[in-house]
Amino acid sequence: MTVTLPPDYRPSEDESFMNPQMREYFRLKLLQWKAELLKESGETINHMQSESLAEPDVADRASLESDRSLELRTRDRERKLITKIDAALQRIEDGSYGYCEETGEPIAIRRLEARPIATLSLEAQERHERLERTQRDD
Repeated sequence: MTVTLPPDYRPSEDESFMNPQMREYFRLKLLQWKAELLKESGETINHMQSESLAEPDVADRASLESDRSLELRTRDRERKLITKIDAALQRIEDGSYGYCEETGEPIAIRRLEARPIATLSLEAQERHERLERTQRDD
C-alpha cells in the first residue's frame, strides 16, 4: 500500500494515532535525515582524503589534528544516530513506531516531530533520566 502525502501535511493530535499518513510522514522524515547524515559523512571522507597533515608549522599541524579529531567524533555520533534512525524505520515497518517502549502509550506528536527517533514518552524519559542521575550520584 502506497501512501501519498499532501505537500503541506503535518501530523496532528486530532487524527488517529499512527495512521498510514502519519507513519509515511515520519518514514520520509527519517529517510531524509539519514540521507543528510550520509551526505555529510561522504563530504568528510573526501575532505580528509584531500587534506594533508604535512603542515610545516607545528601549531598549524596541531590545529589541523584537533579539527580532524573533532570532526571524527562528530561523525561517530552521527553513525550511532544512523543506527537509531534505522531502528526507528524498522519500528515503522513492524507497527511499534510512536509508542513508548516502557509504557506502551503513544508518544506525543510534538515529541516525535522534535525527536523522530524517540522510543520513550516524555514522562518515561524524564523518569529514566532521574533514575540515571540518582544512580550516578551513588
